[in-house]
Amino acid sequence: MKEARFELVEVPERFGPVEVLVDRRAVLDHAFAQDDFRDWYFVDSPFGGPVAHPLVLANELLFLFYQGYDGNTAQGLHTHEHLTFRSPIRHGETVTIDGGYTEKYERRGQGYVTLEATATGADGRVLVEHVGREIMRTVAGDVVGGRRSEGEPRPRTVLGTVDASAPMAERAAHGLPERAALPSRTTTFTQDQMSVFSWAGRGFANVHTSVEKAAQSGLDRTIVQAQQQTGHVLANLVDVFGASWFTSGDLDLRFVSPAFVGDALTTSGAVLGETDGRLEVEVWVEKADGTRTAVGWASAAIDDDDRRPASIL
Repeated sequence: MKEARFELVEVPERFGPVEVLVDRRAVLDHAFAQDDFRDWYFVDSPFGGPVAHPLVLANELLFLFYQGYDGNTAQGLHTHEHLTFRSPIRHGETVTIDGGYTEKYERRGQGYVTLEATATGADGRVLVEHVGREIMRTVAGDVVGGRRSEGEPRPRTVLGTVDASAPMAERAAHGLPERAALPSRTTTFTQDQMSVFSWAGRGFANVHTSVEKAAQSGLDRTIVQAQQQTGHVLANLVDVFGASWFTSGDLDLRFVSPAFVGDALTTSGAVLGETDGRLEVEVWVEKADGTRTAVGWASAAIDDDDRRPASIL
């Protein structure tokens, strides 16, 4: 195992394949970590039997580099997540994950890496495609909340505004008005949830699971993992798009400010428009004081299936 340092990263550098059993325990752990106990994940779904949460393999994809690097030396900061969903993950399915580093570059004194990974089902179908970018090694307290991307040219920008006069876009449909608000979903992640999500039980200590590690990085509290925020956004998008999200969902998310343990986090969004039968929306996560912690774009095919998962608790 190599130490997780930018200068040791090779491009290209492959990892895997790794086999992961998506059993009931994996689904339960994810449901607890995301506070998302709904019937599609435990009872039945439009796909015939229960399926796993779309992002149940969140960290298997993100942390694939642990196959070549010592995870307990990692001090990265996740900055960008792009996910494409192709097919639902079945309970009891053995999934194969492979991928690797495809890019490394330096910006503003920090070393960034890009990791691409794909989860494939037992029958060869593609389940989820992941492209993640992170600062490979940094002191979190020196970076989080620093508005490091301010002033950089961007191909597009999240406006984060809604048309209060338009009816709420409760579900994806044709003809929705531009800037109509999406429903909102609020949660507060506890340390127990963060520790489960960020693999404390697998022996990993980091700024998400350890107060001591957070303090060493100049923080007074643990940070909610960016991928855990992604799961919060996805739960809301499943409510908007339904079954279509599992087979056609696309999410492009930037992490712009830290979220800490105990912060009330609300995700919402706004309609952008429709292209080739897909509804395109902006999405964001914000804290109670209005600070946005994540912003981005999502889209999926519009269908006529009105079924949505219901809470079983």
